Amino acid sequence: MLRTHTCGELTKDHAGQDVSVCGWVDSYRDHGGLVFIDLRDRYGLIQIVFDPNECPDAHKVAGTLRSEDVIRVDGHVKLRGEGLVNPNIATGEIEIRTHVLTVLNKSKTPPFEPTGENMPNEELRLKYRYVDLRRPQLQEAMILRHKLCKATRDYFDQNGFLEVETPMLGKSTPEGARDYLVPSRVHPGSFYALPQSPQLYKQLLMVGGLDRYFQIARCFRDEDLRADRQPEFTQIDVEMSFVEQEDILTTIDGLIGHLVREIRGEEIQLPLPRLTYADAMERFGSDKPDMRFGMELIDCGEIAAACGFGVFSKTIENGGRVRGINAKGAAEKYSRKMIDELTAWVGDYGAKGLAFFRVKEGKLDSPIAKFFSDEHQQAIIDKLGGENGDLLFFVADKGSVTSAALGALRNRLAKELKLYDPRTLNVLWVVEFPLYSWSEEDNRWQAEHHPFCYPNAADLDKFDTDPGSMRAQSYDLVCNGYEAASGSVRVHDPAVQQKIFDFIGIKEEEAEERFGFLLNALRYGAPPHAGIALGLDRWVMMFLANDNIRDVIAFPKTQKAADQMTEAPSRVDTHQLRDLHIKTDLPTEA
Repeated sequence: MLRTHTCGELTKDHAGQDVSVCGWVDSYRDHGGLVFIDLRDRYGLIQIVFDPNECPDAHKVAGTLRSEDVIRVDGHVKLRGEGLVNPNIATGEIEIRTHVLTVLNKSKTPPFEPTGENMPNEELRLKYRYVDLRRPQLQEAMILRHKLCKATRDYFDQNGFLEVETPMLGKSTPEGARDYLVPSRVHPGSFYALPQSPQLYKQLLMVGGLDRYFQIARCFRDEDLRADRQPEFTQIDVEMSFVEQEDILTTIDGLIGHLVREIRGEEIQLPLPRLTYADAMERFGSDKPDMRFGMELIDCGEIAAACGFGVFSKTIENGGRVRGINAKGAAEKYSRKMIDELTAWVGDYGAKGLAFFRVKEGKLDSPIAKFFSDEHQQAIIDKLGGENGDLLFFVADKGSVTSAALGALRNRLAKELKLYDPRTLNVLWVVEFPLYSWSEEDNRWQAEHHPFCYPNAADLDKFDTDPGSMRAQSYDLVCNGYEAASGSVRVHDPAVQQKIFDFIGIKEEEAEERFGFLLNALRYGAPPHAGIALGLDRWVMMFLANDNIRDVIAFPKTQKAADQMTEAPSRVDTHQLRDLHIKTDLPTEA
């Protein structure tokens, strides 16, 4: 070993010992003869002293050191003098007086200082990710990620689960996001697909009698990206046999309690709260409500129908809805210009406008307040629990638009008004999702989650009468406004599975072609089974109170699905394409 200790493990108890440490030069200071260097590794930071009277050769070389040089120091641990202790670092009571300095590798001037205060833009940091990974914040994320994976494996092992790997190269079964395709050299013209999830394989494991499965699985989806989404990601994948929905929820409750205890040393109240999909949409405008603050959506249809403001009354007359939220104490925090910007912003969610009232001296203050009688103004104030200084926002439109616009506005206002502690973990279940949703684009019914969800037993007779009201035995785990997990009771009856396929336009012949191996397996004694998948990257992000998933992945892609460091994706040699029987037909701009 090149070192006897890491930079972070030495304490005053090591005073008087000879040690060897290795790491990166974090900072350099020359104090008129004595040279001081802070040496850094992932375990911590320690001060190194070069005294020309004690080690003239090492002192001479130390004068040539610069940031990010990699060195080894052999020296003597000594207590710092009175008044020289640094309380900001764990090793602040000691220093190493150098005997021998070995330069292991010189560094070019780095594109940025990994422990500096002013970080460059993300694009530069991703290009030099190996330098960026030296940042304490990223190293903390990698350490927490490791601990979370270990705690997950420990929990499932203690509960009788088997970790089973499923294939990376599988069959393309387009449903939802686009597949990443892999051409086959030995089967010309045919392609594998990288897994969007191990969904079908884990169901086959249940048919195979493995009973309790989990996997920390890599998944791939060719979809538009955002701050909490990557083209390749990791999920904690779970499946269980001979269970009902309640068994899955109870098992995952236990996992969340275990993770919070192991990672944060805290207890979380179990069982986790539950909210139906219908209640979530009505009260919060979202199927992934952030429950760290209030500001619930309030229906004002009765008041709107009777008021003199035409936009409101006509919306109700045409079967729409008028709903509002109360931003407590925000009346003076948002200028008219800022409200105009919010109005334009909610347009992205389909809203044609955003009405607002400031509550002043028990009255409503707004350009449209004149259309509301004193009686209607008081009714609005009472309905939304308004007090002086509050800012009330309203959207009048069809129900789905009021949910989307006000749900998004609610989250934005809470962040801007700092209504919650970012480190809080607020976790709940959303249950009883619709089995189907109507696609305006395709003019057909489609599966709300995926076509393998078992219908709610009470709704099985609605296939032919009222499919839009059918509920699935599906469930999402929501944390801080993020979908943190999603799962369902699976269809284990091939007849029910084909009925679902028929309804969403996948006829029997197509179903056999796309999912024949699964349908066939269901005919050979499939047990009732259910499962769930938790987004590992998102959980690490939330445990760290971060809002960018790229900060918790060692080598992430950009929002354009590119790797800045390796410059992937890239062109390949012509002979590789020839071996795969592939010709490219690029658009003109490419």
